[in-house]
Amino acid sequence: MPEWLHIIMRSIIFLIALFVITKWIGKKQISQLSFFEYVTGITIGSIGAEVAMGLEKNIVNGILGIATFAAAPFFVGIISMKSNAFRNFFEGKGSIFIKDGKIMEDNLKKERYTTDELLELLRKKNVFQVADVEFAVLEPTGDLSVMLKKEKQPLTAKDLDITVSSVKEPQTVIMDGKILDEPLSTIGRNRGWLHTELQKIGITLENVFLAQINSYGELTVDLFDDKLQVPSPQERPLLFATLKKCQADLELFALATENKSAKQLYTKNGQKLQEAINRVAHILRD
Repeated sequence: MPEWLHIIMRSIIFLIALFVITKWIGKKQISQLSFFEYVTGITIGSIGAEVAMGLEKNIVNGILGIATFAAAPFFVGIISMKSNAFRNFFEGKGSIFIKDGKIMEDNLKKERYTTDELLELLRKKNVFQVADVEFAVLEPTGDLSVMLKKEKQPLTAKDLDITVSSVKEPQTVIMDGKILDEPLSTIGRNRGWLHTELQKIGITLENVFLAQINSYGELTVDLFDDKLQVPSPQERPLLFATLKKCQADLELFALATENKSAKQLYTKNGQKLQEAINRVAHILRD
């Protein structure tokens, strides 16, 4: 067998082996590496490359070596879940860089970080002034977690005592012009409903690159032709406007009539409708 073909075959074998082993180790191996996982990852890749190129003739020994190094972080992870000291040694622990708004210079030197590097990490978190930071810790993965001072934190709906509606993940129902039946059935819709919604906005299925249904049951689409404008969903704004108009009409009727009982009836129902509008306004205005 030609040497180049032999290398291709060995490379394919080890590519498959590395893929299977990496899937077995889990996503953490490729997302948040500890020091130990970083070392084992490099070693596994080195073994695979050496055996694939034929420097080590015995493929079984190469796979055995890879399996050994792959099993190491697996068992280390099991022991780490049971021992805090063992976990801190192998995976490391966070280092506090800023506490109570003050930079911990000793911790910076211990982790061999300069002030410029700290400022760079803060900028990646959209923080440009150290004085705005209450607490910051360098995680074992090398990422900086930052908590701003209370007065510098963005306002939330809870801070303003505003009720907001919960939002669920959108369901993708059309991709590359093809209908996805499973997401449709998940939200209790079918193809007939989908075609009707597309007809309402004057779009054919073949022109749709991506279509999603949000938590309110509204369909949003993106077309292959970016020059075409697609109207945004109007059901909620229209319903909100209709409710407001009805409430305003009740107030007008109450002012226009001279009949006491009718005036009281219009006023009472207008107040009830306004209360209902207040309850659903945060949903219909989104």
